[in-house]
Amino acid sequence: MLYETVRLALQAILRNAFRSFLTVLGIVIGVAAVIAMVTVGQGSTDQVQADVSTLGTNLLMVRPGQPSHGPGSGVGGTAPALTLKDVDAIEEQIPSVAVATPSNSRAITAIAGNVNYTTTVTGTDNRFLVARDWSLASGREFYESELRSGASACILGETVRQKLFGHSDPVGVNIRLKQISCRVIGVLSVKGASSFGSDQDDIVLIPIRAFQRRIGGSQDVSMIYASIRNGISTDKAKGDIERLMRERRHVGPFEEDDFNVFDMKQISSMLTGITSVLTGLLSAVAAVSLLVGGIGIMNIMLVSVTERTREIGIRLAVGATEGQVLLQFLVESIVLSLIGGLLGIMLGLALGLLGTKLLSVPFAPNATLILAAFLFSAVVGIVFGYFPALRAARMDPIEALRHQ
Repeated sequence: MLYETVRLALQAILRNAFRSFLTVLGIVIGVAAVIAMVTVGQGSTDQVQADVSTLGTNLLMVRPGQPSHGPGSGVGGTAPALTLKDVDAIEEQIPSVAVATPSNSRAITAIAGNVNYTTTVTGTDNRFLVARDWSLASGREFYESELRSGASACILGETVRQKLFGHSDPVGVNIRLKQISCRVIGVLSVKGASSFGSDQDDIVLIPIRAFQRRIGGSQDVSMIYASIRNGISTDKAKGDIERLMRERRHVGPFEEDDFNVFDMKQISSMLTGITSVLTGLLSAVAAVSLLVGGIGIMNIMLVSVTERTREIGIRLAVGATEGQVLLQFLVESIVLSLIGGLLGIMLGLALGLLGTKLLSVPFAPNATLILAAFLFSAVVGIVFGYFPALRAARMDPIEALRHQ
């Protein structure tokens, strides 16, 4: 019975194939747009999370002053600077911290031979590589003697290496950082661009004491990275660091912190939230096409009922029940919607793949969404096909047979 009804529905659809295609076009566009938008949005979210993870796993940043605009930005003012003793205190007195490392940065022109390139020079120590989950592509880390004495040794990021040396190996070669002659002892592995579009490989590392004496001109530390041990909540570690820093900086019980501790996971949640909202808004707009498509199906089914009035009268006259006529036209409407849903899913996945390739984000189709889109297509067929089917089922057989 059902098989025969589906067969008759397909025959009716194929009799007017072009009209049927135009009828389901709204469903196709709506389903395709929603799937493409969500697929690209999910890929963007995955890319954001991957980019944030390249900054370091379970990472907290401590800076003097209170944050003003944007993550980790602190106000200077009268807030006391951080020190190397603060770095050691965080690492030694807080069990949840695996390593803590200082970081002072400044834009400086690096010179190799007759090639000049302006890059970011960061004063730090070997713990920076652990905290940022960064390895060396070649060369070595700083010796302890170099860190203690503030020797003029440096480790290049891949971008700096390419700008200054092309394809040559720079290890063992001297470069100048402004007025400082610095021997290259290693090259960092490639990190790529961060979520903010900045090139993480555009960096030169030097010992923190060398930076303080020869570039910064003070013993200040502008930022501390604290890498949290696996399995420990960064929220707990953040609270422990805040309590320790309040004690070390003599902040009173009712006084506001003169420092800020920022969790890198906040960047991920913030950017993920933005992409989710944008994806939701665009998908909602695209879903309007489904409503338009449903109205189109109802319109064409009403036309079909009018065109086939005599056929309906004959079926009713030879013994077909109202339920059988209702089912015939309802199945025809559902089949139309499902065909539109299948075409929309294929088109949506193709557009999603193209979009992720153009944006250089992972292709992450959502199986649940695809199934939901298919089922929603069937619902559209039922909802918008029911009234035309009911109209056909309630026809007077005698009046239908008289119809020309």
